[in-house]
Amino acid sequence: MTERRFYHLTRKTLEQTLPGLLEKSLERGWRVLLLTGSPERAEALNQYLWTYKPDGFLPHGTAKDGHAEHQPILIHAISDGMPERAPNAAHVLFLTDGADGQGLSGVDLICDLFDGNDPDAVAAARDRWRQSKAGGDDLTYWQQNERGGWEKKA
Repeated sequence: MTERRFYHLTRKTLEQTLPGLLEKSLERGWRVLLLTGSPERAEALNQYLWTYKPDGFLPHGTAKDGHAEHQPILIHAISDGMPERAPNAAHVLFLTDGADGQGLSGVDLICDLFDGNDPDAVAAARDRWRQSKAGGDDLTYWQQNERGGWEKKA
């Protein structure tokens, strides 16, 4: 059984939210695989994570950077193919852009982030919730509150 957390973004964008979640993952000693919907999105997030905070640093890279096995945070576009296992031995899988992570084994936690202001993204997340529940995953649902923090809703 895999733990799967759904993060309903309602107050902040993915770019505003993701660095904090990645920082918490690294603080816990977890390695991360971050799946995006396209190579362009992967590259945009790669560039953003280098500059999101002047006094911060998140060690990361993409498959095209090489040495995937050494990346604490590896950004991978789902359109580049789904690996059977995380190339960087990730503990946690972050899903963006509606990626579902099907076929990937070996991760302990899946964090599914979706844009609550996009009706199609919400509908797709509901479908992924139903599929995950039917598959026996341990599910939790988190929604952003007025302050941009998280409230566990289910």
